[in-house]
Amino acid sequence: MKTKFKIILEKEKRGSYTVFVPALPGCHTQGDTIEEALKNAREAIECYIESLKKDGLPIPTVPEELVCDIEVKV
Repeated sequence: MKTKFKIILEKEKRGSYTVFVPALPGCHTQGDTIEEALKNAREAIECYIESLKKDGLPIPTVPEELVCDIEVKV
């Protein structure tokens, strides 16, 4: 079975990328390029799910999300 997880990539000041997986608390990784960050994200998600299965815990469902930007005065 395959499931899609939303990820967030943040570009760091030094040029690398940090990746967060909102549906999986604590699941994050990084990469020097977008391609490397995506590869590492896939591995991190797979390891996270493997750990849940090993511990007999449920795999979180992926919520339907709407992500948008909101502008505020600063």
